Amino acid sequence: MPSNAPADKNAAPPPPEPLRVPVADSHTHLDMQSGTVEEGLAKAASVGVTTVVQVGCDLAGSRWAAETAAAYDNVHAAVALHPNEAPRIVHGDPDGWSRQGARAPGGDAALDEALAEIDRLAALPQVKAVGETGLDYFRTGEDGKEAQERSFRAHIEIAKRHGKALVIHDRDAHADVLRVLKEEGAPERTVFHCYSGDAAMAEICAEAGYYLSFAGNVTFKNAQNLRDALAVAPLDLVLVETDAPFLTPAPYRGRPNAPYLIPVTVRAMAAVRGVDEDTLATALAANTARAFGY
Repeated sequence: MPSNAPADKNAAPPPPEPLRVPVADSHTHLDMQSGTVEEGLAKAASVGVTTVVQVGCDLAGSRWAAETAAAYDNVHAAVALHPNEAPRIVHGDPDGWSRQGARAPGGDAALDEALAEIDRLAALPQVKAVGETGLDYFRTGEDGKEAQERSFRAHIEIAKRHGKALVIHDRDAHADVLRVLKEEGAPERTVFHCYSGDAAMAEICAEAGYYLSFAGNVTFKNAQNLRDALAVAPLDLVLVETDAPFLTPAPYRGRPNAPYLIPVTVRAMAAVRGVDEDTLATALAANTARAFGY
């Protein structure tokens, strides 16, 4: 193959130069990535990503997150029903995130039963957060909003009762997410995963003490709003994540993402902030430990 041939879009990007100061991937989905957990963690550690938060999106994924965190000291779990999962449960639709297979009976009782299982998992010591929960108006229409909001409010209550962090998924729903958090009273530690708002919203979140976690899309050419938000966010409220296997940072956009690519995003974030990568990495590591209580 000629040396100037384009890279295989399905090929894993090369490992970046290791960070000198270790950091954590504050949001990843190891169960959706290729290879074993051991391989993924070892590859991440080799470039200075020494801790990961494994996030569940449905009952099966949340159970797996809790089991994996129990087996590995450098993995912490977050458990929840993804916002798009709540309407599916209510409507008895097993497609999407769910891996249950058989069609469930659906209805509010089914959602209550699922939330009870999340409540049980949230009590486990290796589970450091309840999430990702929130609102997603991109994939769910009007008929799903009621179930999403009911589920979101329940997750907030679960997080507060167990003293765990709350991890927010907010897509095309900024105003309603902020409204529900205000109405319910946000947990002491609340993280906006894959922050998607602008600088004005970042200032609102900062005033409330919410953490803002930036993913690989902060490197995308069309994401100036995210860079503007990062520029104004207080340094002690900033986190970094992969959301792997999604949102692979430039120049590898579209290829598989994994925790070992965190250094690419960290360096891009440092450039936006106008600080050296060691200063940013030191803050990110301290912030993530404080946010998730480990």
